[in-house]
This record gives sequence, C-alpha cells and structure tokens, in this order.
Amino acid sequence: MENNFEQTAAQEQPNLPQLIVTENMRSYLYDMAGWTKFLGIVGFIFSGLMILVAFSMGAIFSTISQMPGMDMYSSLGSGVLTFIMLFYALLFLYPSLMLFSYAVKAKQGVLYADQLSLETSIGKLKSFFKFYGIMMIIAIAFYVLIFFLALVGGMAAA
Repeated sequence: MENNFEQTAAQEQPNLPQLIVTENMRSYLYDMAGWTKFLGIVGFIFSGLMILVAFSMGAIFSTISQMPGMDMYSSLGSGVLTFIMLFYALLFLYPSLMLFSYAVKAKQGVLYADQLSLETSIGKLKSFFKFYGIMMIIAIAFYVLIFFLALVGGMAAA
C-alpha cells in the first residue's frame, strides 16, 4: 500500500530537482577514492602493527623487568597493556575499513556509472565521519572531565 502511495506521489511531482554529477565531480570523486584507499591501507597496516605490539607486551615487560633499576615497570602488568593496545587497534581498524570500503565502491561507481555503488560509498563515508564525530565528542568530554578533576584536586590541595 505504501509503495502505491510513493509511486503516485512521484507521478504527481515529475519536476523534482535531480542531482547531476558532472565530469569534474566524477574526477574529484575518483581522485578522492584513490587517497582514501591509501589511507585505509595505511590504517590496516598500523592496526596490524598495534596488534603485534599488543601481543609482544609480555616479552617486552619480562625483558624490561630484568634490567637494573626497571623493577617498577614490571608491576604495571602486561595483560592490561595488551588489552588496551588491542582495544586501540580495533578502534583504529573500523575507520580504516570504512575508508577502504568507500574507496572501492566510489571507484566502481565513477568508472561504471553505477548509482548503487556510489550511493553505498557515500554511506560508508557518512559512517566514517559519524564514528569520527562520536570519538571526538568522547575525547572532548574526557578532556573536560580531566580539567574539572584537576581543578578540584588543585583546590583540595590548597
């Protein structure tokens, strides 16, 4: 029933404005897709390196704890740092995946004039920026919290 309503509404308004993708826009999208693919691949590499470092924390801490004067670092615990590094690696992996997915679909959409691929690519780019925005809100809230805690701690110490 809704489908009939949508078809009728579309027939009643045939002069709806449509977006036209010019050759310059196609060129910009294609160039942007190349750079975002590069950034996505670099993100994958850094995530992989972070995972390797995370699983190496045990060996690093056992070596550091055997050095003279470095006993205090052995009490930190390699398991906690391994978990933190894995968390950051996975947190970094998601935007890299979104950038890479955008690049693949955008190139396909531009090269073959595939509307669905271009629409999918813009959705991936939207997801990337939404994720980045949420992470920025969390970071700002964290900094504000640290500022107020430092302010309260300074007042308490005075």
